Amino acid sequence: MEGGLYQVVLYEHQKLGRGTATIKIKAKNLKSGGIKEISFISGARVEEAPITSKEAQYLYKNQNFFFMDPKTYEQFELSGEKIGEAAAYLKEGIIVKVSFYEGEPLSVELPIKMEFKIKETGPGVKGDSATNIWKQAVLDNGFKIKVPLFIEEGDLIEVDTRTGEYLARTNK
Repeated sequence: MEGGLYQVVLYEHQKLGRGTATIKIKAKNLKSGGIKEISFISGARVEEAPITSKEAQYLYKNQNFFFMDPKTYEQFELSGEKIGEAAAYLKEGIIVKVSFYEGEPLSVELPIKMEFKIKETGPGVKGDSATNIWKQAVLDNGFKIKVPLFIEEGDLIEVDTRTGEYLARTNK
């Protein structure tokens, strides 16, 4: 669209009264990493880009992020702008999906659930626990998250990479 490649991040369909429906999207420019809000009238068409995806293993970060195709051992890099918020979740050795357009890597798709270790958190305060009470915790990657009171330092937890929210404590 408009000579650029965009990925839909958020989609909303609105129908108010008798008028035509409106489609509002938040789209990420895959070249620059910028987010743009766009509105379409119902029935509008956009051209789908020939994007290919393949699995890659995250290796390390220097100034850019380096990945390797586990089948061909070919290495490639992505800039921080293209990685975006996913950078907070990248751990050495993790397998991700990388999107390519004409052989150029564009973006990274993380697994929906990832496991992290609690590096630091305050003690759980006893008291009224009839409602969900949360406390702040720092994960082993430095990411801050809210967790239930029963979570302690050293616990392994699952995090939803789409929202950054606590999902469950794991027994591994």
